[in-house]
Amino acid sequence: MDKIFIDLEEKIMNKELLYYIPSGEFGKEGVLSLLRTHPEIRFVSLVGIDLAGNDTDEKIPIEIFMKDYDDFFEGKAVQTDGSSVVLMDIATLNDARVDMVADAGVNWYVDYNEENLYTNGRPVGTLRIPCFLLHNGKFIDSRSILRDSCKYVASELKKLLASGKTVRGMEDVPFADIEDIGFTIGTELEFWVKTPSENETIQHLSISQRLQEQYWQRMRGNVRTAMEETIEELDARGMHVEMGHKEVGGIKPKVDDSGKTTDVCEQLELDWLFSSNPLQAADNELEARIVVREVFRKHGLDVSFKAKPIIGVAGSGEHTHVGICAKLKNGKTINLLAPSDMKADFLSTIGYGFIMGILKNYEATNPFVSSTTDAFNRLKPGFEAPVCIVTSLGHAPEVPSRNRTILIGLVRDIDNPKATRFELRAPNPFTNTYLAASCLFLTSLDGILYAVHSGKTPAELLAELSKKPEDDADYLEKGRAYRCEENVFEDFTQEERDAAFGKPPATVWENVKTMRANAGKTAVITAGGSLNKTIVDSFLASIVYRWKNELIDRIIPTTEMLVKGFKKLQSEDDLDEERWDDISEKRFALIKDTKSGKCLCTLLKEALEAGDYDTASDLQIEISKKRSDARSLLARLSELGPNDVVITGVPMASGKLANIGYDRKNNSFWCIDCDYVPVSYPGTGDLFASVLTGGFLTGDSLPMAMGRATYFVERCIKTTFSYSSDTRYGVMLEKELAALIDRQNVKDFSLL
Repeated sequence: MDKIFIDLEEKIMNKELLYYIPSGEFGKEGVLSLLRTHPEIRFVSLVGIDLAGNDTDEKIPIEIFMKDYDDFFEGKAVQTDGSSVVLMDIATLNDARVDMVADAGVNWYVDYNEENLYTNGRPVGTLRIPCFLLHNGKFIDSRSILRDSCKYVASELKKLLASGKTVRGMEDVPFADIEDIGFTIGTELEFWVKTPSENETIQHLSISQRLQEQYWQRMRGNVRTAMEETIEELDARGMHVEMGHKEVGGIKPKVDDSGKTTDVCEQLELDWLFSSNPLQAADNELEARIVVREVFRKHGLDVSFKAKPIIGVAGSGEHTHVGICAKLKNGKTINLLAPSDMKADFLSTIGYGFIMGILKNYEATNPFVSSTTDAFNRLKPGFEAPVCIVTSLGHAPEVPSRNRTILIGLVRDIDNPKATRFELRAPNPFTNTYLAASCLFLTSLDGILYAVHSGKTPAELLAELSKKPEDDADYLEKGRAYRCEENVFEDFTQEERDAAFGKPPATVWENVKTMRANAGKTAVITAGGSLNKTIVDSFLASIVYRWKNELIDRIIPTTEMLVKGFKKLQSEDDLDEERWDDISEKRFALIKDTKSGKCLCTLLKEALEAGDYDTASDLQIEISKKRSDARSLLARLSELGPNDVVITGVPMASGKLANIGYDRKNNSFWCIDCDYVPVSYPGTGDLFASVLTGGFLTGDSLPMAMGRATYFVERCIKTTFSYSSDTRYGVMLEKELAALIDRQNVKDFSLL
């Protein structure tokens, strides 16, 4: 029994391996001595982060590192070809050398290859050392930008607070005793996981998201095992995971003949302890993604960190928590955002300035947060993803609340002032946290300077933050509101949201244009020189380049392939003919050039290749709108009176058919697919309607009733087809009557 226990323990976590080297705990000789006791660590990799958030990964023999240790920290040991990383217009083809400077101020992680064993039986490891990238004597990487941004903000705040300037409402804070300014960052990682062998799971996402059946549900099988092992791995690297749990996704896992869990498609979340070292926090996030992907892969599971891997279902965010504190000479730490009386005020004067600066200047920050088409696919109303530049503080200071519909919200604990912070909800797992955090702290400084120099009380700053769109203000802009305690998604129409909070960008190009149109706000993030004009221009050029080429090489071809898959089916129904005419018209508009004109996809490609990005952006929006015409058609039909509307027999690119329904009351669209059988029987529409109605009368929800009707009619058609019976006699429904009482499996329903 003891032997079994030991084997299980070693399978979960090999206690003999070195998983990380903590910052500051070992000097040079200590590190070298430690590595000598772990000969299975065979390689070193210097990890630099380019402007797109990509990390470098190379294999340098450990002997070279141990021999040339000092050179690694002077940037003499390793250089790379800068044209192979995203540093557009900086490291060019004719000036490509980039030196890599190891960073001793953060943790170093060890990445193990369990498929390659060293002679001692342990997996071969690679010591991953975060580094900075140096080009022509200047640091140009994401890590150095965050480091230098925090240094600049800290320096400016120390000067401000040590100047003797009275900070209203914070008279009891010993600003003269401030030794340093600290920054806290914490991220939450969401990701989708599925079995790579199952191709249909996307179409099988269930109604559980709408019914709120998904949160806090048990993880099962290899998903549970992978999550538990991931938490163990992250804890071994000093990340101190606070929680791992299920988010959304309604696939009921299946168990195959070998007992292995299959047919998995669900979203998970991991949260770990925040770090007071901003660089460490961002490094932790990168390491967490690597560990998650490797551990889940080992258990036969695919992981996606895309912001919106499945259209129509909740995307994956990476909510980012930020705060600021003062470190006093006596060793005490004070949260500068928290008020002196947590029950009387939401924030301190500095806290109000912090959030006002972020909100006012967010147009300059937004491109660094949402830089891809995938990111914008996630930022849609109805999926708890923010669409407006607005904050929430809570309904009252003494009763903290969390509004999940805003861009950035206050998180506070009455009994723990040190926990006071802001949560930015727009980032996704591929947001460059280094650059996004840099912008947040730089723009917060602008607001703090205003709040302190204005001489306003916390109450006066709260009044300005809570202003109506038409109100004038000393700092915040007229024409928009910045605070909302209502549900931004459900309590406002699209037009009302745009009028109250400003119209958000819908594409990458619109995001870039908005930033360029706000030169004053861009100047806020370039103050101090860490995010200088060269860096900003390089970053913008890179995201426009990616946006352009993703549209040309991926999105347009995918759209063309999808639309080409629509096929006209045999029909004796005039309504079916009418629907097909409508679909055919849209097919031509999207992908088919004619003598009378070019289709939208052709026009979009030509605009992109010509550099006419204004036109390209407009066309991208129009194409996206046309792809959702099925939804709008259902909604229009519902306006004629019925709450529930169903369209049957919609041809899919996969070759299947789909029945699509709309629930006006809950504003939800449902899609249920079925196999296409090459035959037509009279009366199947009446049969579908009868079963659908029967489902409603027995208490079925719309998707449940649709599922029952789809399932029954599909079985009837297949059964009848197998007998080669005369089509004039209709389907042999008598043979399938028992199917009407079959229990419905929720995996058959998906949100559209």
